[in-house]
Amino acid sequence: MADQPQQQQVQLQINDAQMTTTYANTIRTSTTMDEVVLDFGINMPTPTQDNRPTLRFDVNNRVVMNWKGAKRLAISLGQVIRQFEQANGEIPLDQPRPAQAPEGGPRLSN
Repeated sequence: MADQPQQQQVQLQINDAQMTTTYANTIRTSTTMDEVVLDFGINMPTPTQDNRPTLRFDVNNRVVMNWKGAKRLAISLGQVIRQFEQANGEIPLDQPRPAQAPEGGPRLSN
């Protein structure tokens, strides 16, 4: 029987001293043969001057990953979402949109 190399445990040290936190409600993905590009940002409805509805996507952060890192991210997100849904119920993706606010925007009740 051949000698099998012993696995060595490695301690992971996480340095979050320069970390920033950003909120995003929208993501845009682009790909190349070598990388996955993830643009995170805020998607806000913004009426135009002629009151036509327009969605504006303000990109706040871009993350570029190789395909192996992207696959690890997908697996990790899948596990976290599964755990959340087991504890809290399914996250609906196709929610009906709320009715449009009356002309002039939202109003407070008297």
